[in-house]
Amino acid sequence: MHPMHLLVAPLYPAGREPLPPGLKEEDREQFMQAKKYQQWMVMGMESCVAKTVMAGVGGLGIGAFFSLMSASFAYEDPYLRQQTQAGMTNTQKAREIFKEMGRGMWRTGKGFGKVGALFAGIECVIEAYRAKNDMVNPVAAGFVAGGVLARHSGPRAVFGGGLAFAAFSGAIDWFLRRESSDDD
Repeated sequence: MHPMHLLVAPLYPAGREPLPPGLKEEDREQFMQAKKYQQWMVMGMESCVAKTVMAGVGGLGIGAFFSLMSASFAYEDPYLRQQTQAGMTNTQKAREIFKEMGRGMWRTGKGFGKVGALFAGIECVIEAYRAKNDMVNPVAAGFVAGGVLARHSGPRAVFGGGLAFAAFSGAIDWFLRRESSDDD
């Protein structure tokens, strides 16, 4: 776009733009209201807070789902089952199994949610600061998030965790950004 086009006044006053095909003048107020709500939604989805919350909630759900799927393998040993559930009725056994599954789902979900929210928040802040959307953002965010997650294990673990998370984040982002083949 030529720089002079940025200085040209709009052809239509605000709120009097042409309506999309199929809408009448009576529909303008409803259309403008819907457009305003859509703009609010876009602003909300582009905010770092919304991205962080969505990643945290999504991570909580995925972590709980993974834990639920892996819980089916936890009660495969009949000897262990007999020792831990001796003297219980079937209802008590089922209640105990479901409670343990719920605790495991919550524990794993919290971990996944924390990692997702931490990474998404850091990546969003880096992207907003740099004003670019490229491969540097997920790699840098991965390095910082990995370091933060390993902070209680010493400086070598912080550096190693940062490198590992940065490599993983870079690989995932590279895979998601690559061009799809047109062989379909």
